[in-house]
Amino acid sequence: MNSFRLTILVLLLSVTNFIFSQQDLNSQFTVVIDPGHGGKDPGAVSNGYYEKIIALSTSLKLGKLLQDNGVNVVYTRKKDVFVNLLERANIANRSDAQLFLSIHCNAHSSQAYGAETFVLGLHANQRNFEVAKKENSVIFFEEDYVNQYNGFDPNNPESVIGLTLMQEEYLDQSIIAASYIQNGFVNRLKRKNRNVKQAGFIVLKYTYMPSVLIELGFLTNKTEGAYLNSVRGQNEMADAIASAVVEYKNDFFQNLSTTNLINDLNESGTSYRIQIAASAKLLELKPYNFKGLKSVDVIKDGNLYKYLYGKHNTLEDAKRSLNEAKKSGYKSSFIVKYENNRVRSLN
Repeated sequence: MNSFRLTILVLLLSVTNFIFSQQDLNSQFTVVIDPGHGGKDPGAVSNGYYEKIIALSTSLKLGKLLQDNGVNVVYTRKKDVFVNLLERANIANRSDAQLFLSIHCNAHSSQAYGAETFVLGLHANQRNFEVAKKENSVIFFEEDYVNQYNGFDPNNPESVIGLTLMQEEYLDQSIIAASYIQNGFVNRLKRKNRNVKQAGFIVLKYTYMPSVLIELGFLTNKTEGAYLNSVRGQNEMADAIASAVVEYKNDFFQNLSTTNLINDLNESGTSYRIQIAASAKLLELKPYNFKGLKSVDVIKDGNLYKYLYGKHNTLEDAKRSLNEAKKSGYKSSFIVKYENNRVRSLN
C-alpha cells in the first residue's frame, strides 16, 4: 500500500472514530419533561384555561422538537393523569437524565404577565414563596403526604430550608440551563423578562441532576392566557425552550475532552493519569463538578465513565497530581496507566 493510500485510510479511521464517539456521547443526553399537575389536580384555572392541559400540550410539542434534534426524551406523564411529586423525581432519576424540566403556568391576583424560570433555593421574597407554595400544594392530593415528605408544610416558609441541600451540587448547572431558557423567551419571543429565580419546589428537591421549573406565563392575564392556550403560543414556547436546551446540550458536550482522548489512539507509549472518579453518569467537564480541578478528561469504559486528572510521562510526576487530587477531596483517587485508549491498573 503506497503512502498516499495509507494516509487517506488513517484519516478515514480518525474521522470514523470521532463520529462514533460523538454519537455515543450524544445518545447519552437525556431530558426529562415534567408536565405539571394532571388528573384530579388541575393546577391553576382562570379565564377557562387549565394549567394541566396547557402544560401537557406544550410539553409534548417540546419533546417532539427535542427528539428531532437527537435528544433522548422521557416524560413523567403523556396524558391527563395524576402523578405525585416524588414519583416525578423518581422517573427522572431512573432515567439518568442530564436535565429535568418541569412545565407550569402561573396565576396572580393582578394582571401580571411574562415568563419566568426557577431553580431550587431559598425564596428571596414573598412573591417567590407564593409561587412555590402554589406548586407544592399538589401534595395535598396525595395520601399520607405528611410521612411521604417528612412533615413538609407548603404553607410554612421554614419548611423550605430543608429542601435546598440535595440540589446544591447541581445549582450552578441548573442556573446555566435556566438562563438559556429565560434568554430564549426574551430574545426569541420578546416575552417580558421575569428573570431566573430561586424558590423551594418539592419536585426539584429529589432530582439528582440540573433541574429547572418553567412558568410559561399567567393564565390570570386574559391576553397571555389566550396566547398560552393557543396552538401558536404553545408551538412558540416549545420551540424557544427546545432551542435553548439544544444550545445547552451543545455547550455541555463541547466541554467534554473527547477529541483529546481520540487523539491518544495515535500516541505511542504509556502515560500516567489519576483516576478521581467513575460513574454511570456523564458529567460536564467544568471545574465546579470536580472540586475545582481543571483539565479533567473522561473516557467510557464499559458502562462506566472514568474521570482522569493530569497526564504524565513518569510515575513520579503522577504522584504530585495524585496529592493534588487528594487535597481537593478525592481521597480514594489513584494512579492508572493510560495506553491504547484504555485505563489499566498499575498492578
